[in-house]
Amino acid sequence: MSFLAVPTLALGALAMASSPAIAHDGEDHSYSSTLGQLNGTTGSGTITVDVKGDQATVNLQVSGLAETFMDAPYPHVQHIHGGALGECPIPADDENGDGILNTSDGTRAYGGILTTLTTSGATGPEEGLNLELGGQGGSYTIQRTFDLNAETKASLEAGTAVVVVHGLDPATAGVSEEVFNSTSDISPDLPLGATSPALCGTLVASQMGDMPAGGADTGVAQETGSNTGALALGGGLVLAAAAGGTFLVRRSNAAKA
Repeated sequence: MSFLAVPTLALGALAMASSPAIAHDGEDHSYSSTLGQLNGTTGSGTITVDVKGDQATVNLQVSGLAETFMDAPYPHVQHIHGGALGECPIPADDENGDGILNTSDGTRAYGGILTTLTTSGATGPEEGLNLELGGQGGSYTIQRTFDLNAETKASLEAGTAVVVVHGLDPATAGVSEEVFNSTSDISPDLPLGATSPALCGTLVASQMGDMPAGGADTGVAQETGSNTGALALGGGLVLAAAAGGTFLVRRSNAAKA
């Protein structure tokens, strides 16, 4: 099984049930966030979410994340979480003290997945680990309009909606190769570092169409094929597909470009 062909996986308590689109109430709202760094990430990102009735228009711009595999961009999944404190996790939330704030560690702060910010197609929680629909590469833009479910709308209005972008660079994560490549807390087929949060920010009310200050350099989210097996991250970092869809990231002695 190739990295980009990993099937959609159940996220258990991290994913909250989707619901029908909300009724059009004639009200327009806008929310935005400048995303902060987690787990040694050196990247940045901004997002706006403009809500018009039952429709949400998202403009997510990300740069500086782990960039490339041998023949394909690094896939990053991102979500709107909610139903909790409306905050991003802090180092003290690292429950097992392994040096990585994994996705589960952050649940207390940001809650379960309400919407998956995919590049196309469905946006429900069930798409949470659909790598084919994730952002591709270290710099990308996702701009799309889709039906907004009631849980996400309620969390936005309550100020508890949090955007999380996943996928760490082993060169900057600050943990050993063994820890980075240990089994993910949300998928037995992926390494911990590949599913852990890299960027995070609470969505707050803003003027319609405004982009937060400090916007990221942008690229274009690209769909990639599903036949890539062994993939190399820039600077000799390798994410290799093993039998059964298990993936390993190795750190290189060469300095990252």
